[in-house]
Order: sequence, then structure tokens, then C-alpha cells
Amino acid sequence: MMNGYWFGCGGLLMVAWWVLVVAGIVWLALTLTRSQSASPDTSSALRILEERLARGEIDTEEFRTRRAAIEERRR
Repeated sequence: MMNGYWFGCGGLLMVAWWVLVVAGIVWLALTLTRSQSASPDTSSALRILEERLARGEIDTEEFRTRRAAIEERRR
């Protein structure tokens, strides 16, 4: 009786369902991990650049040049 269940259509559908659930969880975990590590936050780069300008470490010309480079990478 159990052999018919495990090797029949119902058993295969149950196994396929769990494979899809596990694959979805793995895909979600990988997507979240990649999105956090792969794309640098340009707003934090601009914030650091603004802080350096405010502290006097760089002048306005260097600030403008570096900001343009950061914004260019964003595109």
C-alpha cells in the first residue's frame, strides 16, 4: 500500500514540492547576500567625501572631481 504512495504521482509531487521550497530558500539567501556585498553604497561614499571637505582634508575642486567620479560609477 505504501509503495503505491511513494512511487505514485502523489509521492513525486510531494518530493518536487520540497525541492522547490529548499531551492527557493537557497535562492533567497544568495540574492540577499549578493545584493549587500556586491553593490557598494555610493551615498556613504558621498557622505565620507563631504566629511573630508568639512574637515579641510580636501579642497572644493578635489571634492567636485571625486563626487563626479562617484556619480559616474553609479550609472
